[in-house]
Amino acid sequence: MVTIPRLVIAAPASGSGKTTVATGLMAAFTQRGLAVSPHKVGPDYIDPGYHSLATGRAGRNLDAYMCGPELVAPLFAHGARGCDLAIVEGVMGLYDGASGQGELASTAHVAKLLQAPVVLIVDASSQSRSVAALVHGFASWDPEVRISGVILNKVGSDRHEMLLREALDESGVPVMGVLRRAEQVATPSRHLGLVPVAERRGDAVSAVAAMGAQVGAGCDLDALMALARSAPRSPAGSGAWDPVEAVRGAMAGGDACDAAVPLPGPSRNRSSGPRTPDGPGSGGPDGPGRGRPVIAVAGGPAFTFSYAEHSELLAAAGAEVVTFDPLRDVALPEGTRGLVIGGGFPEVYAPELSANEPLRKAVADLAAAGAPVAAECAGLLYLSRSLDGLPMCGVLDAEGRMSKRLTLGYREAVAITDSALAAVGTRLRGHEFHRTVLEPGAGSAPAWGMHLPERRVEGFVQQGVHASYLHTHWASAPGIARRFVERAAE
Repeated sequence: MVTIPRLVIAAPASGSGKTTVATGLMAAFTQRGLAVSPHKVGPDYIDPGYHSLATGRAGRNLDAYMCGPELVAPLFAHGARGCDLAIVEGVMGLYDGASGQGELASTAHVAKLLQAPVVLIVDASSQSRSVAALVHGFASWDPEVRISGVILNKVGSDRHEMLLREALDESGVPVMGVLRRAEQVATPSRHLGLVPVAERRGDAVSAVAAMGAQVGAGCDLDALMALARSAPRSPAGSGAWDPVEAVRGAMAGGDACDAAVPLPGPSRNRSSGPRTPDGPGSGGPDGPGRGRPVIAVAGGPAFTFSYAEHSELLAAAGAEVVTFDPLRDVALPEGTRGLVIGGGFPEVYAPELSANEPLRKAVADLAAAGAPVAAECAGLLYLSRSLDGLPMCGVLDAEGRMSKRLTLGYREAVAITDSALAAVGTRLRGHEFHRTVLEPGAGSAPAWGMHLPERRVEGFVQQGVHASYLHTHWASAPGIARRFVERAAE
């Protein structure tokens, strides 16, 4: 059991300013010299990038749907180990959770699992005395949710602030900050939300600094820190989640293969400059990955959607994890024996991805050799024959294109084809989030059978390739990482 001062930043609805305030608080407390652990409720990949920029630490997701409620506190403790403060940004409105499943995966649910005080961010731009009724309603809806403070956002004037404070005096919930409208902290958005940090790093640095300055000036940081310290001992029970123990636990479950790989091992990033066929990335099985299979993980601006725990689990299972950038690198990392291509925005970078023909060929050759390849969403599109008419890797006999329709939501899935990721019958919960369409949507050997929101098959399994639109969180099934690394080591 570990005591970690912590706050959950929530709001009555999306668009109230949670990301601005949460990121600003992270930056402001970091500027005070504190080690701040950043967290995000739900499956969001983009906000944690801004959190990471503010704190210098990996942004971590807490998803009670995909990982299960029992893993929320251990994953939180894992990310917050050694920190002075943890800040958790909520998702949507405070009580909005998985569709049709009550409070599951809502910010309120996670706050209760963490026994963390909640600070409510209220967009006050179009109200005055009514703010007290709103705060009272949210504070009294669920007595187990401890709403302990309010930060008023988009306040128009000194008189507006006075009216809001007078009203909230009657609610019993203290005002811990007042923020005026400020254009400099705005972050641009497009079809899937905010533009990721990796695509606008210089501007993002400036925006996060502005958020920290505005929130630091407008909020009572001492009162917020005292509130964070008032949280009880962390309810993690057996302690923080550990990737090595998680992988060993999966092995103890009786599904381990005969292949043995050393435990544990470091990750590294060798994408400091473009790879060429004559330089790093041109080696074969006798390269530095010998003994510890090299698993290449796609990164860079086109592939920004990933969970930190995936690389940690791969390393714990015995892999040497090496990131590379498909926009710049013309060869896979030296000695690559497995490939992970997560989500992102390949549609935005389709011309550049298509123009990098040497890397597309290297990916196709690796897949043709039977190496394990795990591709989610953007990775699925990258492996297809074409995206919006531009050639991709051609591993899958399918074509992708942009669509006006947003596909979004949690999914229940079962593996219906044996693959490098999962045995037939493996059940997982995942998430879809895309504005693209792939035709066909499934191969002759589909990856998943979906149960929610409707019954259908989806994805592709061929040789070592497992490609699907479904985003998954491997902490919920660490045997995925073990199985994948063992296939790479064979």
